[in-house]
Amino acid sequence: MIILSAVLLFNTGCVERFIKVTSRPPGAVVWLNDQEIGTTPITVPFTWYGEYSVTLRKNGYEPINTSRKAEAPLYQWPALDFVSECLVPFTFKDNHEWDFELTARQEVDQNKLIIRAERMKIQAESTK
Repeated sequence: MIILSAVLLFNTGCVERFIKVTSRPPGAVVWLNDQEIGTTPITVPFTWYGEYSVTLRKNGYEPINTSRKAEAPLYQWPALDFVSECLVPFTFKDNHEWDFELTARQEVDQNKLIIRAERMKIQAESTK
C-alpha cells in the first residue's frame, strides 16, 4: 500500500498546453494579449484557457486585430482537471492552432488623395 501511494505521489501526470499561430504568408509579427511572442509560424506554451487578444502585422499587409478562444478540453474541466494533472501517470498535450490570412495593403494613389484633400478643404471653407 505504501509503495502504491509513493508511485501515485511521485509519478503524477501533467498537461502541456500550446498555441500555434500561423499566417499566410508567414513572417507576420504576433502579439498575444499585447505581448509580442515572435513571428509566424510560432508555437508558445500557455497556462490559462479563455479569450486571447491576437494582433498580427507584416509590412505590405493590413494588420489583423482580433481575438481567439482557447477552449478547455473535457479533462481540464473542474474536478476532472485534478485527476488529469495529479493522478494519471502520463502527460496530456493540448494543442490549439490559429491560422490567419493576411490581406495585401492597397497602394494609395497620392494624386487622387491630394485632389480629394483639396476638394474637402474648399468644401470646408465654403461652409464657414
